[in-house]
Amino acid sequence: MNDDNYIIYAMKHYDNPQCTNIEEFHEDMNRIKYLKRLLRKYKSTGMLRERLILNHIIILYNIFGIEPATRLLFSRIEEELHPYLKTFIVFLNNLPDRIPDCDLVSIPMDTRIIGKLRKIK
Repeated sequence: MNDDNYIIYAMKHYDNPQCTNIEEFHEDMNRIKYLKRLLRKYKSTGMLRERLILNHIIILYNIFGIEPATRLLFSRIEEELHPYLKTFIVFLNNLPDRIPDCDLVSIPMDTRIIGKLRKIK
């Protein structure tokens, strides 16, 4: 997936019965940008807003489905942030066996995030 076709892929898998116009689709797509920002903030400052991150990820899974949402997330978020992202997705038990263009098995998980998420359960 690349910059040219990710929107087409997202539209194909978008399933939000409450969506009435293209602006709502773009608002939902902006959740990926918000996630990037939150994960970058965690990387640079150590400040983790785990509940907000979980909320954005859960909404994306609800409107795109597990495999398409995972593929969109890993393709749109920088590789250096993948360990943080994978940790949240594993916590939600939504990590598919594989997705194209990404070796999910080789991505490590972040132990600090694991500790924070264990306190939620």
